[in-house]
Amino acid sequence: MEKNSEAAKEEWIDPDDAPEWTEEMFRMAAIYKGAQLIRPASGTLKSPGRPVSAHPKRQVTLRLDPDVVEKFRATGKGWQSRINAELRKALGI
Repeated sequence: MEKNSEAAKEEWIDPDDAPEWTEEMFRMAAIYKGAQLIRPASGTLKSPGRPVSAHPKRQVTLRLDPDVVEKFRATGKGWQSRINAELRKALGI
């Protein structure tokens, strides 16, 4: 018999380990009676994300030689920021 490697990779999570609901969570939750929605959810439990930057970056399309891109990518995470730093240095800003 073959072993199911897919199931062995997934870690079982006990549903009893779920966090307790707060009063705020209950106030924001959708309310259903059977399959009928009585009151829709009034918010989200997701975090708002990273703070808005005072000087946000602009996304552009830029064509670079493959060896230049690979050299920067080889330096690891943050390689795009390092390209930006090198461009700023070259421009004297």
